[in-house]
Amino acid sequence: MDYKDYIESNADIMLGKPVIKGTRITVALVLQKLSEGTSPEDILIAYPNLTRNSINAVLAYASDVVSNETVIAAA
Repeated sequence: MDYKDYIESNADIMLGKPVIKGTRITVALVLQKLSEGTSPEDILIAYPNLTRNSINAVLAYASDVVSNETVIAAA
């Protein structure tokens, strides 16, 4: 799966934060819900515009961002 098929950033939508395509649902919101223990099934019920693939794309996006971040050691 290529998360780019599900996630976009557009300056005109949610100030450019990454969102699920065709929605105003941010990647951050989905990650927050998951981190609070909300099940993917409950997220899908609460946000019917999402799909299982879009939730998986959020996780893939987060993994990609974290794995490609640059860490600068503090002195």
